Amino acid sequence: MTSKPRFEAKPAQPVAGRPWHGDVAAGVAAWAGHDLAAEGRAAPERGRSSAAPADPVADGPDADSEAVARKILLDQLTGQARSRAELRTKLDRRGVPEEISEQLLDRFTEVGLIDDEAFARAWVESRQASRGLAPRALAQELRRKGVSDEVVREAVAEVDQEAQEVAARALVRRRLRSLQRVDTTTATRRLVGMLARKGYSSGLALAVVRSELAHSEDEDDLLT
Repeated sequence: MTSKPRFEAKPAQPVAGRPWHGDVAAGVAAWAGHDLAAEGRAAPERGRSSAAPADPVADGPDADSEAVARKILLDQLTGQARSRAELRTKLDRRGVPEEISEQLLDRFTEVGLIDDEAFARAWVESRQASRGLAPRALAQELRRKGVSDEVVREAVAEVDQEAQEVAARALVRRRLRSLQRVDTTTATRRLVGMLARKGYSSGLALAVVRSELAHSEDEDDLLT
């Protein structure tokens, strides 16, 4: 496999909740700059407007399909990472011929601008940290984005049992603040349901909820 090129462009910053690999961001910036320069659009000619270049798609049926597809991919990858399937869907919706789509997707994959494994790992890390999602929910999200089952399994396997329990406890403690006036049975049902929606197993959810409720009751006793 072709080794990944080294790019000098400054990596883009990640968007909250939307993981973005810094090296890929730099690569997109470098490719975008090279692409514009190659088409003579890197800087406006004297006497012409300095506005951004027109979208090749607007050039009509005579526009070069490969140039159109390349610009679509660069635009889509600027600012956030995407799976190969998401990008293929975008190209299909814009009417890019399948043969050209696959050729460019393969090329972007070879140079590291598309990397489903890196995308899945970053997605899991981001969503597990920001939303407290368990592997089951994370896997569902990745599959909706077209990531293969094998890549999904490898990515979610990195979330160990201890990390799941820590995240589950944090979720329960935050929710407990709004359940102070309900009885234990109702609180248990709501908290277990909340964890289930985030992908936690019933066994882990129930154990964590019971533990946190007991701890909360002990604290209340100490304060009275």
